[in-house]
Amino acid sequence: MTLPLRPVSTVGALADALRSRVLSGEIPPGTALPEQEIAASYGVARPTVREALASLVHEGLLRRERNRSAYVPEVTLSDLEDLMYVRRPLEDLMARAVVGRTVPEAEAALHRMAALPADAPWSETVAEHMALHQALVEAVGSPRLERLYGVLAAETRLGLVRLREVYQDRDVLVAEHRELLDALANGPEEAARAAVAAHLSHSWGGDGRVHRHL
Repeated sequence: MTLPLRPVSTVGALADALRSRVLSGEIPPGTALPEQEIAASYGVARPTVREALASLVHEGLLRRERNRSAYVPEVTLSDLEDLMYVRRPLEDLMARAVVGRTVPEAEAALHRMAALPADAPWSETVAEHMALHQALVEAVGSPRLERLYGVLAAETRLGLVRLREVYQDRDVLVAEHRELLDALANGPEEAARAAVAAHLSHSWGGDGRVHRHL
């Protein structure tokens, strides 16, 4: 029996729309996404909604439990602290490996971030932020490091939603990443590693800024 082709482009468009709303904070943590309501809101069939939600669950941006609608998970202060506990040694390995090098893909992501219009959705800033850090990790050339880092990607993106209030002026975020890339390119190693550690601590609440918004 030949199964009908599914509207992959529609599924992708719906997943993109929902992803943008989650990462912009428009759909806040704890919000359930019932298939019937989503289908009615976007004018699509429930199988399309089901497939789009499954894609976001796979990415880690949504969670689904038995007999419950998919929902946006809460990233708590404890979650963020644990996330940084795991990310710091991984990013330290990155700093050791790429010090003294310019990473073109990271530079390109920073350029795209800086070029975003003032009214661009926060989700677009999140995407470029993730692209920059992913490029640095990929520059190491270790598939295992990439896999380990990839496991943390969803929680990192959800955590970045909380930085929206902290970085209301995106130029500050751009400047901080400019300093990070310069430190990695110029070295020496200890200075580059210190810059990475300071960047993570500063961005994720080491100075208390994020804590005030949790």
